[in-house]
Amino acid sequence: MAHSAHHPPVGFLGRYVFSTDHKVIAKQYLFTGIFMALVGGFLAYVIRMQLTFPGESIPGYGHVSFVHYNAVVTLHGTIMIFWVAMPVLLAALANFLIPLMIGAEDMAFPRLNMLSYWIFLLSTVVLLSSFFVPGGAAAGGWTSYPPLSGSAAFSGGQWGVSLWILAVALEFAAFLMGGINFITTAFNMRAPGMKLFDMPIMVWLQVVAAIVFMLSVGPLIAGAVMLLLDRLVGTGFFDPAAGGDPLLFQHLFWFFGHPEVYVVLLPGFGVIGEILPVFSRKPIFGYRMIIYATFVTGVMSFIVWAHHQFIAGIDPRLATPFSITTILISVPIAIMVFSYMATLWRGSIEFKTPMLFALGALAVFLLGGVTGIHNGTPAADIFLHDTYFVVAHFHYALIPPVFFAFFAAMYYWFPKMFGRMLNERLGVAHFVFTFFFMNLTFLPMFLLGFMGHQRRIADPRVFDTLRNAQVENLHWLATIGAIGLLLGQIPFLVNLVMSLIRGERAEANPWRANTLEWTVPSPPGHGNFERQPVVYRGPYEYSSPESSEDFLPQNAAP
Repeated sequence: MAHSAHHPPVGFLGRYVFSTDHKVIAKQYLFTGIFMALVGGFLAYVIRMQLTFPGESIPGYGHVSFVHYNAVVTLHGTIMIFWVAMPVLLAALANFLIPLMIGAEDMAFPRLNMLSYWIFLLSTVVLLSSFFVPGGAAAGGWTSYPPLSGSAAFSGGQWGVSLWILAVALEFAAFLMGGINFITTAFNMRAPGMKLFDMPIMVWLQVVAAIVFMLSVGPLIAGAVMLLLDRLVGTGFFDPAAGGDPLLFQHLFWFFGHPEVYVVLLPGFGVIGEILPVFSRKPIFGYRMIIYATFVTGVMSFIVWAHHQFIAGIDPRLATPFSITTILISVPIAIMVFSYMATLWRGSIEFKTPMLFALGALAVFLLGGVTGIHNGTPAADIFLHDTYFVVAHFHYALIPPVFFAFFAAMYYWFPKMFGRMLNERLGVAHFVFTFFFMNLTFLPMFLLGFMGHQRRIADPRVFDTLRNAQVENLHWLATIGAIGLLLGQIPFLVNLVMSLIRGERAEANPWRANTLEWTVPSPPGHGNFERQPVVYRGPYEYSSPESSEDFLPQNAAP
């Protein structure tokens, strides 16, 4: 292999800080994303406490004004999408797994990979600093719609939105660098004998997600620059008084924003696709069908964006084609879901923690997908738009393939990443708490939405005084669920820290899996493979002999 010229890093800084090793960079993304998840989770606590006890001082935070509440909502959404979902699923897992799964020694561009993380970290610092500038953080919503985001009086002063735009720009630059690496590595550095359709599903879905991100991000970058110029220079791109059009920003945002949903969804589905066969002791059902469905999903994600704008003043004749494409995009996703369900059929299922989270992700995601039909239908969306129904649907659509899948991935690949096993009892407790309290948090929001309760209202008491008791009870349930969901992550954090310190040592292949990363020691050494692996079977038939027997087709030679 070529890694003989790829010298091991020297010293603490070379090994753990300014490292070009894809495994170390993956861990840097991972721990930064977990830290930001704690920040975003705390903001969620503030939101729920404000809605349940409006006007009162929140323990651990203090009093929340209406503008400050908008800032909390803005930063919560921004952090969870851009600074948690993307780094832990797209960056951390892709960095760690793509070279190992395709038999490569590292990423195609190791120094660019290192630079991508440090630019991402810089974006994190810029975003967090916006909490402390005069006027406060951005308060125009995570979508940052003008004219609200264009006004310093209503969106966090002069600095809040400007820092938000700068942070997002830096983060997007980091992930563009990462996307170049993921695509180039997967297409050009596969082990001898590994054809494109020999790559594991996880690699395929990460690559398609990176391509979708790279093709969709340009319009939002352009919109963000125009918004920044409106704020700092006085241009009028989105100001109607100056001849601009605020609806233009919505088109630019959602042309990126809806493909972005699939940028974070597809890697999560890749995780599920790797875990289900291992714990069902069966080959994946419909491998090529899943890959083709992924291609169709990626293409169609670019032609559904205006379903976010059914009440925004767009030409009503556009509602029908966008409604049709919105419903059609559920077909390839349904193909993936049913392929995964068919993989379970008559399998010898082991209910280990990774499998529990993978199954939980499928079960909960179905509710998110079904409720999306309501929002994709103009007649229903006119009533449900900007209500808590949208909040519930959004979280049911993203929490399963993002957070459930992330936890499944952590329990599954943690032994390979760190050489130690996570505690199974704490893992099961973590799953039970997460599954129960997640549903307790967001199911009441569907009812609030059907009642017409608008989101982003800091004091629910202003909503329909005739039904205040019902609204208050539903908010109570959601807040109890949210606090339980946050507390339910304590077993995971304890498990993570204790296992890193003194967890059971992991063997090379503790799950009896059959992809290439399980053929190397846990954790892998520098350069990953002692000798260049050679692939001579299908995508899931080339691991150690003792782990492959359950997965070989009937007519395959041992």
